[in-house]
Amino acid sequence: MTTSGNTWQYRIPHLLAVIIVATMVWSYINPADITVWWAEMVPIMAIFAGLLVTFGKFRFSNTSYVLMSVLLILHTIGAHYTFASVPFDWVTNYFGFERNHYDRIAHFSVGFYAYSAAELLLRKQWARPVTAMLFGLFFIMSVAAAYEIIEWQFAVIEGGNAGIEFLGSQGDIWDAQKDMLADTLGAIVALVLFAFTRRDQSST
Repeated sequence: MTTSGNTWQYRIPHLLAVIIVATMVWSYINPADITVWWAEMVPIMAIFAGLLVTFGKFRFSNTSYVLMSVLLILHTIGAHYTFASVPFDWVTNYFGFERNHYDRIAHFSVGFYAYSAAELLLRKQWARPVTAMLFGLFFIMSVAAAYEIIEWQFAVIEGGNAGIEFLGSQGDIWDAQKDMLADTLGAIVALVLFAFTRRDQSST
C-alpha cells in the first residue's frame, strides 16, 4: 500500500508543473514587450515540453525537478516584466546595488541544471560520479556561453528597445561575463548538493 507520504512525493512534479503553467499564463497577460516575451519564453517552453515528454521514460528525482523549476519560474517572471524591470527594488535598495540583479539570480538558477545532468549520467550508468559531475559543470558553462552569443545576435538583429531589453546588460560592459560566472557558480552549488545526495540509486 502506498503511504500518504510517498503519494505526496510522487505528486511533487505534477504540482510543480501546475505552478509553472499558471506562471506562464500570468506572464503572457499584458507583458511589457511581447517581442521580448517570445524571445525569452521559447527556450523555457522548450525545456518544459522536454521534461513533460520524457517524464514517463525517465523520471528525475524530486530534488532535480524542484531545482529545474526555479529557472522556469524565475525566467517566466522576467519575461513578463523584462529582466531589467522586474520589481526587485527592495533587494536593490537594501544592498545598495546600482542595478537590478534579478537577472543574476535567474542566471544562477541556470546552474541548477548541472544537478540533473549529473543525475542522468549516474543513474543511467553512463559515467562515474566524478565524471558525471564534471560533465554537469562543463555542460552549464557551455550553455551559458552559447546563450550569451544568442543574446548578442538577437540584440544586433532585432535592434531598438526590444534588443536592449533582451540583452539586459543595463549599461554593464561586463554583463555577459558576469552572467556566465553566475551560471557557473550556480552549477558548483548544485553539484556540491549532488555530492551529498548522490541520486544513483534513488529517484525520490
